Amino acid sequence: MSEKLVDKAVLKSLVPANALNAENFQDLAGKAFVEDVPAGKTLFKAGELDRKALYLLEGQVTLTDATGRATTITGGSDVAKHPLANQQPRQQTARARTDCRITRFDSDLLDILLTWDQLSGIEVSEIQVSDGDDEGDWMTRILQSQAFLQIPPANIQAMFMRMQEVPMRAGEVIVRQGDDGDYYYIIKSGRAKVTRASKTGAELTLATLKDGDAFGEEALLSEAKRNATVSMECDGVLMRLSKDDFNALLKEPMLNWIPLEDAQTKVRQGARFLDVRLESEHANTGLPDSVNIPLFMLRLKADALDPKVTYVVYCDTGRRSSAAAFLLSERGFRVYVLKGGLAGSH
Repeated sequence: MSEKLVDKAVLKSLVPANALNAENFQDLAGKAFVEDVPAGKTLFKAGELDRKALYLLEGQVTLTDATGRATTITGGSDVAKHPLANQQPRQQTARARTDCRITRFDSDLLDILLTWDQLSGIEVSEIQVSDGDDEGDWMTRILQSQAFLQIPPANIQAMFMRMQEVPMRAGEVIVRQGDDGDYYYIIKSGRAKVTRASKTGAELTLATLKDGDAFGEEALLSEAKRNATVSMECDGVLMRLSKDDFNALLKEPMLNWIPLEDAQTKVRQGARFLDVRLESEHANTGLPDSVNIPLFMLRLKADALDPKVTYVVYCDTGRRSSAAAFLLSERGFRVYVLKGGLAGSH
């Protein structure tokens, strides 16, 4: 393999790498190497599970399915801007028809970068900021939220039992932008401010949080980085739940995983497929009659969805769709998640 990196202009033409923000694109660009492949070489075989997104940059590749039907893909074409036969396990065999240049990188890495990207900005804007000075009871406010209406009572009881009480001082940082997510937080008493560092280094104040406000869940949904800093404005007390407890008690009960066959049955009974990938990904491999709202637009466009309709949410792997399903479940939608995503459904 050549250690030459893919030209960034070429990488920027590939889907969905072209949707990454500058920082995550640079991360991916540092891992995208050019491979020279001689004519006749097999790139992957049907049945393999390699978890790689493979792109054809130059030359021609022939894809052959189980029936023997062959399709030729040419580098530089619109089809070649998408990963070749991306379903896992592989449903087709890919063989170089001519000398080729390809690049491939870990599909999980690409999907994680996309999910981080598309969740950025959601965490802060999803926070429920209370109006007025009525502090009320923090537990009551939490239990009245849409999210907790769907959690089994035993899980809620366990959540409160497992939460740790953490006294905080004015000015103390709770979570820092760029750090890994480790806890889900609820403010028991006090006030906190949400800030984000701009590209110029300036600190922007985005929100103020009060008693009963929860934050931090988005960074736990898909192992995303914190996209804002939250610090105390006065002395107070936080309740925090570990990542493992959050996943077991809150995340999983709100995610109804469903295999493709059952999902198709649901759709025949009136449900709708909801594709939360990018518009270009949906146009390339979207399921028939599916609705397309990219994850990063979901907060803005959720109101356009019919609350009376059940939605089966999907992406390539299940990572973006599970994050989307959680956000929709918080709003009271009836949601299923396609198990394994498109790449794992067969």
